[in-house]
Amino acid sequence: MQQQQHRPPELVGGSLPVFVFPNELVFYADDQLSHKQVLTLYNPYEFALKFKVLCTAPNKYTVVDATGAVKPQCCVDIVIRHRDVRACHYGVYDKFRLQVSEQSQRKALGRKEVTATLRPSASQDPPSPRPQDEERRIADGEFFEQTAFQTESRPVAGGPSLLTVLLGLVCMAALMLPTLGEQESTVPVYLHLSVNKKLVAAYVLGLLTMVILRT
Repeated sequence: MQQQQHRPPELVGGSLPVFVFPNELVFYADDQLSHKQVLTLYNPYEFALKFKVLCTAPNKYTVVDATGAVKPQCCVDIVIRHRDVRACHYGVYDKFRLQVSEQSQRKALGRKEVTATLRPSASQDPPSPRPQDEERRIADGEFFEQTAFQTESRPVAGGPSLLTVLLGLVCMAALMLPTLGEQESTVPVYLHLSVNKKLVAAYVLGLLTMVILRT
């Protein structure tokens, strides 16, 4: 019985074509849903591929599964989140580079670059392009591995904000105050709260607790 031979990679011009969709990621500051984008990497070949995601500005993004593998005739979704939505980044073009290689090789067989930009709003017209300066800056940008930055930056991003903690303390203090109508209390009457106000404080405190547990 003749064994099927492993087909060599189909190199075109010395590089393996890489199929990624979309070719551009656009984030909108006023639309929180757009802060999470998905890149889909397709593998139409008859051999498995390894991939690695690099970025020119890794401190601005979080990439879920920045390295991995794609089975033959399959695809994989790569989730990218913008984590530094500020006005100073409006109109700035960054780049992601997806490098692929065979499972048994370390050398990259092909790569594909995807641009990413942050805009203030989807309702506004995109900023006027600056072909020469912008393309030169993007082309000369250095790519960094995304996974290394993610590991180092997680402690910084964790934990509840100061506003969340202060609001939680206010709600706890409200629940400790006497209820309106209580006679035997040394607390001034103007600090007595109604039952409805205490219910609102308890509800808000419950929401804040859920937020803190998720961070």
